[in-house]
Amino acid sequence: MLFDRAKIYVEGGRGGNGVVSFRREAHVPRGGPDGGDGGRGGDVVLVCDAQRRDLSSLGRSRHFRAGRGRHGKGKRQHGERGEDRVIAVPPGTVVLGLDGSEAELLADGQRVVLARGGSGGHGNKRFATSTRQAPRFAERGLEGESGEIELRLKLLADVGLVGLPNAGKSSLLARLTRADPKVADYPFTTVEPNLGAIELDDRQLVIADIPGLIEGAAEGAGLGHEFLAHLERCRLLVHLVEVAPTEGDPESNYGAVRGELAGYGAGLVSLPEIIAISKVDLIPQGEAERLVAAWRDRYASDAAEVLGISSATGAGLDELVRTIFAALPEEVAPAAREDFEAEHRVYRPGEEEGFEVIPQGDGRFRVTGRGIELLMARHDLDNPEALDYLEGRLREIGVIAELQRAGFEPGDEVVVGEVGFELDPS
Repeated sequence: MLFDRAKIYVEGGRGGNGVVSFRREAHVPRGGPDGGDGGRGGDVVLVCDAQRRDLSSLGRSRHFRAGRGRHGKGKRQHGERGEDRVIAVPPGTVVLGLDGSEAELLADGQRVVLARGGSGGHGNKRFATSTRQAPRFAERGLEGESGEIELRLKLLADVGLVGLPNAGKSSLLARLTRADPKVADYPFTTVEPNLGAIELDDRQLVIADIPGLIEGAAEGAGLGHEFLAHLERCRLLVHLVEVAPTEGDPESNYGAVRGELAGYGAGLVSLPEIIAISKVDLIPQGEAERLVAAWRDRYASDAAEVLGISSATGAGLDELVRTIFAALPEEVAPAAREDFEAEHRVYRPGEEEGFEVIPQGDGRFRVTGRGIELLMARHDLDNPEALDYLEGRLREIGVIAELQRAGFEPGDEVVVGEVGFELDPS
């Protein structure tokens, strides 16, 4: 069974805490603070692995958590960065990130960060100033990004075989390649896409056999609708039309499949197409030739070519292979890309870094804003020195002035996120 969808929960590692430490050496009185910073938490990273076929490995473990950053130590020793959690996926994987952006992995080794680790906290050495020479507080590390991620697989095939159920797609794939799809004389034998490769003059192309489409497939009917997305990466369609179908006629069956491709969208109906009239061994040779000629005259402007083929006898298969390669120019494979993360980042204030003061009555004020919430999460409000430092930072940012404009009085309660505390700025 092909696993082409998965939902997983990812969590970046928490950053390590900074440490409160003071230099203590013989004959060095009042050595001063020397607490190191905590290490950054590890990331959850998606890596493209050409050896993978589908997303089945993600069904066994749905939670992926990166390593936590190590805490800082004395003597200005910074904590180690947390270990990344790497998730291997096959080429063609599309992922919807935590921020709503979409990324796709096509080349072996390509990487996408799903959840970034939290920043490490600063040690007390960072807070030493000329007026605060012995700070007895440090920052906590922050939580990493976390949330549910959805992954989808779109097969990386050059050619897609489409048609109604029992049109002969699996038989053709088995005859042209070394693939071993299930072949039977009843509809819906193929319940998942199958891949195979054809070669000609040192070139190789990958062919995908898509489960048969029926009327209404684009809206969810039948089996094929589950796999129409796999055709999005194809560069060419080979449309098999059964010469003597048990239901309908070749013309109406061809139109029905084209209608479903148009209904699905994603540009499928505009892909180059080769029409293959299949199972021509079931009618006299002269009649088959006249039928192919009539289709060629009718669809000459729409299709790259119209051919008559038989997977049972091999008739027309060599010509089909040559036509496929002629219709597809050689394509340069995308180069692998690596994402390098800067060790130090520069943050500049933007709209998301602002804040808002909301009076809630009874001497209670709520302050909202991501930057303010992160500032509060970093510090221990039970530590008087840390609280004093926070008040200074809130004054610098402008929060105190905004609170006072909103009617704040010393001793009123301020709530930031889930934390409430009394604020008495002097």
